[in-house]
Amino acid sequence: MFSTIPSYVILDLETTGATPSYDRITEIALIRFEYGIETQRWQTLVNPGVSIPSFISRLTGITNDMVQGAPTFEDVASVLYDYLDGAVLAAHNVRFDYGFLKSEYQRLGAVLRQKVMCTVKLSRTLYPHHDGHSLDAILARHGLACSARHRAMGDVELVVAYVELAKQELGETAVLDAVDNLMHGPSLPPGLDSEFLGDIPDSPGVYLFYGANELPLYIGRSVALRSRVLSHFSGDHASVRDMQIGQTIKRVEWIETAGELGALLLEARLIRDRQPVYNRKLRAHKLFSLSVAAGLNQFPMVRVVSEEEIEPDVFEHLFGLFRSKRGAMKALREIIKGQKLCPRVIGIECGKGACFSSQLQQCEGVCAGQEKPELHYLRLKLALMPYRLKPWPYPGKIGVREQNATTGHVQLHVFQDWCHLKTVEDENDLQDVLTTRNSPDFDLDTYKLLQHHLKTCTDVISYEREDIHFGERPGPLMKSAGQPRQA
Repeated sequence: MFSTIPSYVILDLETTGATPSYDRITEIALIRFEYGIETQRWQTLVNPGVSIPSFISRLTGITNDMVQGAPTFEDVASVLYDYLDGAVLAAHNVRFDYGFLKSEYQRLGAVLRQKVMCTVKLSRTLYPHHDGHSLDAILARHGLACSARHRAMGDVELVVAYVELAKQELGETAVLDAVDNLMHGPSLPPGLDSEFLGDIPDSPGVYLFYGANELPLYIGRSVALRSRVLSHFSGDHASVRDMQIGQTIKRVEWIETAGELGALLLEARLIRDRQPVYNRKLRAHKLFSLSVAAGLNQFPMVRVVSEEEIEPDVFEHLFGLFRSKRGAMKALREIIKGQKLCPRVIGIECGKGACFSSQLQQCEGVCAGQEKPELHYLRLKLALMPYRLKPWPYPGKIGVREQNATTGHVQLHVFQDWCHLKTVEDENDLQDVLTTRNSPDFDLDTYKLLQHHLKTCTDVISYEREDIHFGERPGPLMKSAGQPRQA
């Protein structure tokens, strides 16, 4: 096996589900190696203290009757710790097994800290041309046999067999070099404790880098938190910003979300609220838009309005969203020039009579009586139409549901008039949002994000009344495709 590692344990767990925070271990099996030679093996059923779901029993063959007389995790915790002591913990998708073990020890008031090595990542490194790297995929591609698949010791023995076969196919040196590279890991900044690595999940969420005080240096998001955080410390891909962060970072915090949308929304809110020094793109900016007069006799015909006047109920008269007044004026001038509109009638030039652009034949002459005002106004509206802000397509508030397929984590993101009201995880919080009259500020990033997400998302619940009761429609954690109204 991994003869360059003095001590390591190949381990597998069976559990009642996929979430360490409330699911429990039902079986443990391990084989311990010293310098590549097997020295110990151990397995035991574990009474989880909760009922095993029927679909889990069908998968593993472990029933409630089988674990009724088995020891609890507390009973075997010290024995297991002795097997793990001083060893590298290796498993197929080791984050799953390690997460459950840490949670079980934490419930006992103890802390488990192990160096880990993932044999899924090892498979991806050794066989990059293969798509699948699950144990079932490895069984199929290598023609291995396993008489006790989805039982802990059966899966441990399968991992051992697969590594030995990889040595035969690829050579022992190639396998051991791959293990060394996986074990080496990234070069962490000197002020950062390496122990934090084992705690970061590879699930969607937001991460925050801190220096010596409570103000974050940088806030980011990812669908795979641990991988993204570690990428900041990869010497091969370090940017100037990452190098600057590396010189001052002292700790990392993270917040898990159910999916990518939740991570994007949370990241945007935290950056706006906390203004980290190394974030630029999502930091707060003033917004401007072009407001078109409702009739021909108003002057100016187009105004640049600031965010105080950018409200969803007047979106039919607003065109474009800009980060500066200068940007809005530049866009308007380009439209006027491209469509031969009159800058004087529109209101960006002073004076009376024919404008200078008409003398250059860059205006169709509405200012000189050569074009009907009604036609000019129509051409202006048509030219601005691609910039028109999209009205809110629902009759009221909506909820966009996300669920993490691995952890089961569910969140409902509530919106109204393109504004994110709140992200909730239970019905009481949702009821509060639905019955409270919210007046959040319009945000450009949320507007763009939600427009993009709603193009493909069907997991939307439309709440047509603010006084709605849960008995009147699907609950917040149920899937229900909301129907937008016609714009």
